[in-house]
Amino acid sequence: MQVSSLNEVKIYSLSAGRSLPEWLSDRKKRALQKKDVDIRRRIELIQDFEMPTVSTKIKVSRDGQYIMAVGTYKPRVRCFDTYQLSQKFERCLDSEVVTFEILSDDYSKVVFLQCGRFVEFHSQHGHYYKTRIPKFGRDFCYHYPSCDLYFVGASSEVYRLNLEQGRFLNSLQTEASESNVCDINPVHFLFAMGTAEGKVECWDPRTRNRVGLLDCALSSVTADTEIEGLPSISALKFDGALNMAVGTSTGQVLLYDLRSSNPFIVKDHHYGLPIKSIQFQHQLDLIISADSRIIKMWNKDTGKIFTSMEPEHDINDVCLYPNSGMLMTANEAPKMNIYYIPVLGPAPKWCSFLDNLTEELEENPESTVYDDYKFVTRKDLENLGLAHLIGSSLLRAYMHGFFMDIRLYHKAKMMANPFAYEEYRRERIRQKIEETRAQRVQLKKLPKVNKELALKLIEEEGEEQQFSKKRKQKNLPSLLKDDRFKVMFENPDFQVDEQSEEFRLLNPLVSKISEKRKRKLKILEELEAQGQEEEEEPEGKASDAESSESSDDEKGWVEEVRKQRKLLRQEEKLKRQERLKEDQQTLLKPQFFEIKEGEEFRSFKDSAKKQKLMKKTLEDRLKLEEKLGTLNVSDTTVGSKQATFKLKKSEQQKKQQEAEKRHRQERKTLRRSASHLKSRRGRGRLFH
Repeated sequence: MQVSSLNEVKIYSLSAGRSLPEWLSDRKKRALQKKDVDIRRRIELIQDFEMPTVSTKIKVSRDGQYIMAVGTYKPRVRCFDTYQLSQKFERCLDSEVVTFEILSDDYSKVVFLQCGRFVEFHSQHGHYYKTRIPKFGRDFCYHYPSCDLYFVGASSEVYRLNLEQGRFLNSLQTEASESNVCDINPVHFLFAMGTAEGKVECWDPRTRNRVGLLDCALSSVTADTEIEGLPSISALKFDGALNMAVGTSTGQVLLYDLRSSNPFIVKDHHYGLPIKSIQFQHQLDLIISADSRIIKMWNKDTGKIFTSMEPEHDINDVCLYPNSGMLMTANEAPKMNIYYIPVLGPAPKWCSFLDNLTEELEENPESTVYDDYKFVTRKDLENLGLAHLIGSSLLRAYMHGFFMDIRLYHKAKMMANPFAYEEYRRERIRQKIEETRAQRVQLKKLPKVNKELALKLIEEEGEEQQFSKKRKQKNLPSLLKDDRFKVMFENPDFQVDEQSEEFRLLNPLVSKISEKRKRKLKILEELEAQGQEEEEEPEGKASDAESSESSDDEKGWVEEVRKQRKLLRQEEKLKRQERLKEDQQTLLKPQFFEIKEGEEFRSFKDSAKKQKLMKKTLEDRLKLEEKLGTLNVSDTTVGSKQATFKLKKSEQQKKQQEAEKRHRQERKTLRRSASHLKSRRGRGRLFH
């Protein structure tokens, strides 16, 4: 039995462990149980609770005695008797079962919807009748008051088969192109069907008219969800008279009150996989929703997650045993899983021993599922040289890392670091020595970084303790013991730079105080080097001398600030002189400039002239332009002034104008010569 825990909710997997093959004889099975401890310790709640290859659907009869499951291959149905804890019967079918429904309280009346459009009826003795529907079916439900079966599938029609009359009735014509799921409310028998367009249509079976339409595709799109295509309805379930849960193909579960067209809770699985099953747990007001990867349990009022389960294989269907904490799943694997969650409810009557077993396990806690696995990040895998295993079955992705077998982790660590044991041994020896040293009288140990600051804080603490004793006040917490300021005395990046300008100006008396602390530091280092057990106080001056020194310091505070400023100015002068020397030593390299096409280089004087002009006032520049003829200022009749400018032409523009003039002259000469030739030819003709 495997035990896992999430949100302090224990989940017992009763089907964990290896399963024995069917073809083994009883003698070999007993021999294996004697040899293998895992096989001996496993719990086989129901004997042979499995399918040959895959199980697709699983359901419990209304009396709770029989569990029926369908699967492949070959297509078959198996019925298990819970009172006998074994298989009741097995029947093979012609084609795979899409879904089935138990009509009676026990296994005596069962209807199967098969892949080939067949509807097969089974009674207690076996196969009873077989019929066919016009289009491929995907789901059906049974309306008890009228004995009608409602079939939905790859058609816009809902087919009705009356079991009392034994004939098909008029179908319901819907607006949907295809329908995926359907359900009937157990209280007022409202029929609801989920369409491929993401809508839910509600019909009244008494009048055979549509009474409501919900657009769930639009409501499922929220600010947090990322949807690539149009969500279709993949699961549908009623709860009581007014509540309805709808699952979409994009992984959202919408909870509706039938009196409102908007959902009051939208829960996203965040996997983007279709919701396969929705169940209601009334004792704790939970909703159990499942896609092919995960089963989530969450509160139907708040949407807060209660717990979740991730089986090894993909999930096809989930069945909650009524009024208990047992959960069964049909998987893409031969074995059908059984989970027991004591928080949801007690164990069923036919396996009441589970309660005693789980109580004993809680009293004597053993290793859980995650104790056999090690959580590693991508960086840890690269350090171990196992990055190539990402994507394989040896690693299971979880959050920002992976789970791997603890045995594989230890082997890889031994290969990557063969001297790990020696390092561990040295560390343990060091810890033992430190434990013995802790019993001795210890000296004041100062940190490696900011020793003077630490000494200052220790002195201030001593003064505060004496002051608090006199006034009977509580001592404030120390900065040295506070974890928030721990890095300041460990990381060298936080070392206080006493030579900086800010520090020297803000702390003018730091030189004298630092000298005292340096003396104390030297004495403490000497004591640590000698290994003395008793702490000796450094020889200093008397208290009267110290008080007189403090008063002198207060008087000479201004003088100390002036001295510091003078020192800073001298340092700045020295730095400037060093820069000048460096500038003189450096050789200036010639710089080359490119001239644009169409421009001629004259001299550097033009740029100097332009700079001089720019420095002059606007009035002076206007006078210069009037002299050059580029500006003309004249008075108007109204009394205002009119100014006209002539833009200076660049050398390139002048060349273009000259070329245009030449071109015009050439064209004129050509025209004259052509007219002259025409006039001569005309004269020659007249002469002839």
